[in-house]
Amino acid sequence: MNKLSNNSISKDQVARYAKHYNEQNKSKVLERAVTKNGILAASEGLRGGADFSPVFSIDLETGAVANQKQSGRCWMFAALNTMRHHLSAEFKLKDFELSQNYTFFWDKFEKSNWFYENIIATADKPTSDRKVAWLLNEPQGDGGQWDMLCAIIDKYGIVPESVYPETYNSNKSNEFNTLLNEKLRKDAVELRELVNAGSSDEQVQSRKEKMLEEVYRMASYSFGEPPTTFDWEYRDDDKNFHREAGLTPKSFFEKFVGWDLTNYVSIINAPTDDKPFNHTYSIEMLGNVVGGRQVKHLNLNMHDFKQAAINQLKAGHSVWFGCDVGQHSEPRKRGLLDLGVYDEEALFDIDLSMSKAERLDYSESLMTHAMVITGVDLVDGEPKKWKVENSWGDKVGTKGYMVMTDEWMSEYCYQVVVDKQFLTEDQRKAQAEEPTQLLPWDPMGALAYKD
Repeated sequence: MNKLSNNSISKDQVARYAKHYNEQNKSKVLERAVTKNGILAASEGLRGGADFSPVFSIDLETGAVANQKQSGRCWMFAALNTMRHHLSAEFKLKDFELSQNYTFFWDKFEKSNWFYENIIATADKPTSDRKVAWLLNEPQGDGGQWDMLCAIIDKYGIVPESVYPETYNSNKSNEFNTLLNEKLRKDAVELRELVNAGSSDEQVQSRKEKMLEEVYRMASYSFGEPPTTFDWEYRDDDKNFHREAGLTPKSFFEKFVGWDLTNYVSIINAPTDDKPFNHTYSIEMLGNVVGGRQVKHLNLNMHDFKQAAINQLKAGHSVWFGCDVGQHSEPRKRGLLDLGVYDEEALFDIDLSMSKAERLDYSESLMTHAMVITGVDLVDGEPKKWKVENSWGDKVGTKGYMVMTDEWMSEYCYQVVVDKQFLTEDQRKAQAEEPTQLLPWDPMGALAYKD
C-alpha cells in the first residue's frame, strides 16, 4: 500500500482560503441563509407547472397506496403491488392488498438458512476475509430483489392481507432484525467451529436444523405463524359477496394471480466497464431460498431499458423498478424525482458533475429503493415524465404517488422488471445466457441491503 505524502494543510493555506472567502460579497449572506435554513431549503428550486403536474398520457388505475411503515420492505411491497394491480382489475377489488407480512415471514426464515449455508461454505476462511466479513456485517436484513420474492412465492405462495395482517414487528422491524442478527452471528461461531473441527456434513446440518427451529419460533412470535389453509370472504366493487373455502397460499396465487413468474425478468442499466450491455449478471451470495430462483439481471442501454417499460405500460401492466431515491429528489412533501429540485452546485459554486458510470464505480450512487411505475407521459412518442406509486402511505406526494422526470430516470433508475414478451428477440436470447457473477458488494445488489 502506498504511504500518504506529507502534504498536510498549512496555516498559510487556511489564511489564504479565509481571505478569498471574505473578499466575496455574497459569502456572509449565503452563510446566514444556509446556517439558518439548511442546505436543502437554501438550494431548493422553484420549478413547477406542466413538468410536475400529475397528468400522464398513459395512466393505469391502481387504487390506494400501501405503507411499509418503519421497515425496509420496499422491494416486497412494490412486487406485490404489481400483482395486486392485476388481481384488483380482474376481480373488481379496487383497494385490495396482498399480505406483505406473509412473504416477510418466509423471507426472514429463508434468509437465515441462506446465511447459515454461506457461513458453512466459507468456514475455511478467516473472519477477516472480505466475503466472510460481508456476511457477518449484516447476516440478514429487510431488503431484497424481485427474483427473491419470486423464490418465496414459488415455494410458499401468497395470501390476502386480511388473512395474515401486519403486526407491530412487520411494521417496525428493527427490534426483530437486531435480535435475529445477534442470533445468526452467534450461530455462525458454532457452525464454523463444527466445520473446522472436522464434523461430518450430517452433524453440521443436524445442528443447523435446530438453529432454524429457533428462527421459526422467533418469527412466529413476532409476525404470527403463517396459515397453511384458509377461507377467504370478500365483497367486490359491485357489492357482490364471494366465499372461497379451503385455499392454500399456493392455490390462492394460482387462482387469483396466475402469473408464470418465469416470464418476468430483471433489466438493469449499469453503464460501467465491467458490465457490457446485452449480457446477464448475478451477484455472489445474494439470495434467500437455497436452491430457489437466482437473482439475474440483463443489462441494457437506457433507451432499450425505457422502451421495455413503456411497452409494458402500453399493455396495461405496471412496472416494478429500482432506483436511488435520495438523489436530487424531494419525495416526502412534493413527491418529486427531478434533477433540478435542488441546486447545491449553484449555492456553493462547486462542480458535482459525474457520469452515471462514475457514480456507480465511486460509490456515489446505488439502488436504495423499489417502487412501481404506473404511468408515463409520452410526447411525440418520447417519455417526458413518469408516474410512480410509492409505499410510504398517502401523505407523501399526491396521495402517495410521485412524479419522476425522464432526465431523473436516466441518471438514477437502475432496474425494471418486465414480461419477456416486451423485449426484442435478441434481448430475450441475451437474457437466456448464463450470467457473469459479480462480487457481493456490487451496486447492482445493493437493494437487498438498502432501503
